[in-house]
Amino acid sequence: MAKIAVIYWSGTGNTQSMAESVMEGLKAGGAEASLFTVSEFGSKSIDDYDKIAFGCPAMGAEELEPDEFEPFFASIEGKLSGKKIALFGSYEWAGDGEGGEWMRNWEARSKDKGADLFEEGLIIYDAPTAAGKDKCKEFGERFSK
Repeated sequence: MAKIAVIYWSGTGNTQSMAESVMEGLKAGGAEASLFTVSEFGSKSIDDYDKIAFGCPAMGAEELEPDEFEPFFASIEGKLSGKKIALFGSYEWAGDGEGGEWMRNWEARSKDKGADLFEEGLIIYDAPTAAGKDKCKEFGERFSK
């Protein structure tokens, strides 16, 4: 059984809600999954997990959260080569119509480090609705396989 970590940062609770729904899907899919905030994960090793789902909202000028998540991701991205990862997060402005520039940059950055990227990153506008939570759960269930 795949051992999966869901590691996220959330300022308003929107990405946390997504992370919890992704977890539901992982468990429904039969995965052994653990949920962590970036600070809870701390110095645990990503090497202990077969797959990792990272959650971070879009911040500022379409970027990852700069104080906690960005330094954490920068510290582990060198270990992503060959690792199956999934990306998700929320955004709160129209941006380029989809609000997805930060996600596209994050996907490209992860691929450049050799990560085995699962599907496209899942993005949801603002607080996830019931339909949005279902989307997250389905994403998690697919990632569990």
